[in-house]
Amino acid sequence: MNPTNNTSDMQTLPNVAAVRGYLLGLQENIIQGLGKYESQAFLRDAWQKPQSSSGLQGGGITRLVEEGSFLERGGVGFSHVFGQQLPPSATAHRPELAGQAWEALGVSLVLHPRNPYVPTVHMNVRVFISGPVFWFGGGMDLTPYYGFEVDARHFHATCQAALAPFGSDRYPAYKRWCDDYFFLKHRQEPRGIGGIFFDDVSSPDFDTCFALMRSVGDHFLSAYLPIVERRHAMPYGERERNWQAIRRGRYVEFNLVFDRGTLFGLQSGGRSESILMSMPPLVRWQYQHQPPPDSPEAELLTYYLQAKDWLQSA
Repeated sequence: MNPTNNTSDMQTLPNVAAVRGYLLGLQENIIQGLGKYESQAFLRDAWQKPQSSSGLQGGGITRLVEEGSFLERGGVGFSHVFGQQLPPSATAHRPELAGQAWEALGVSLVLHPRNPYVPTVHMNVRVFISGPVFWFGGGMDLTPYYGFEVDARHFHATCQAALAPFGSDRYPAYKRWCDDYFFLKHRQEPRGIGGIFFDDVSSPDFDTCFALMRSVGDHFLSAYLPIVERRHAMPYGERERNWQAIRRGRYVEFNLVFDRGTLFGLQSGGRSESILMSMPPLVRWQYQHQPPPDSPEAELLTYYLQAKDWLQSA
């Protein structure tokens, strides 16, 4: 298996209606699952984007909570957009598609819980289509502020289970891809403890790739909610909130400097409010901040924010 294979099977045409139906159902299922912990109703913002000077048009549904009981800010967005030509971020490795019409569908979420002991989480599943050519992408990754091995092992085990039906080599490859992708080069540190990430996936055929995407989406709640259940009632104070705000700064830095989805959306003339839904509500930068030695905050940096095989760490 070559996870970077982006040569589509030209005999299997993309089924846009099936993808759209699945993604809308996934968005609703996730909202319902989070309702056990979030008492505030998710705002529902159905939006349409008229054709812009860049040729982009389409629409979507943004579901958002701000200042909730569990989520300080959290959004689950669906989008289905069209364009007359792919932006530079998408054609850098596909020059043959420059100038071609395209469409993209996806569900993307970022959840920023108020309690610093509950990790921030990101999940995205998507497909890009240009004529008969398609490629799937997505994944999920966890960004804790305080580390717990049981949480790390559970999250990675669920990611492995999502990919197991598609070959034993998928999880190691996509985990490594996640570790490499969610890395702040200017800081020389990872954004979190990883998970899985994949992009440009189009082999062996559309149906198989679509099934893989569905499996990743369907495993999200089982990956995250058991962690929420263990941590959401843990007491915290000003120290923990301050550390959370400092580490959230790294999240902002990655999203605005490196994230391909953010860059694609902004370069293609996408809807800024939906694209920047991933940003945390409160962030702090402190000059040359270093946590006290042997503290839980230091342990996050020295032990948890290190690439490792979490399935073997016990």
